Amino acid sequence: MTSKTFRSLLLVGAVLAFSACSKSNSSGTGGTAATETKATEPAKSTDPIASAESAAPGALAHNASIMTADTSGAMKTVRQGSNGWTCIPDDPGTPGTDPMCMDGNAAKWVQAMTAHKPPPAGTPGVMYMLEGGTDASNTDPYAAKPTADNDWIKTGPHIMIVGSKEMLAGYPSGAKPDTAAPYVMWAGTPYAHLMVPVKS
Repeated sequence: MTSKTFRSLLLVGAVLAFSACSKSNSSGTGGTAATETKATEPAKSTDPIASAESAAPGALAHNASIMTADTSGAMKTVRQGSNGWTCIPDDPGTPGTDPMCMDGNAAKWVQAMTAHKPPPAGTPGVMYMLEGGTDASNTDPYAAKPTADNDWIKTGPHIMIVGSKEMLAGYPSGAKPDTAAPYVMWAGTPYAHLMVPVKS
């Protein structure tokens, strides 16, 4: 997941959390083949709905809300969903394809991260990135670019499980994970979460 994409995700989380409040008030090793950047990247979709829906299984994505961010970061609902999930399309400013979908608990987790506050305890959330991500720091949730000591990694298609410390037990949590196997990202921070690679 790129830092730019994650910033979009943070904005989505804040918008979703605000919407939920309004409704309730009114009612690695990096050298494995799986982690290397593809020689030929797929063409980026210009249709935001098709792009956003490609992040998750069709049965889930077809009924999800779709949100986009403009160049200033302002969020706009393109389609109102019916299942509590929200998807955002690929960020055209990033090198790879990186659309994502998340459930309501993941949105609360993202809102906490945006505010630099502890995430809700015991409320696991799920995020899908079935088109993959491109890169991010494995140790610093707020890193904007690679440095000599922030353990930049590349990821392929994956699912993220957030908001459950118990779920992280037994998974590798080192700074340089094998991204072809499940691992803990941002270990040792309140935003540690499980990264689960999947085959596209």
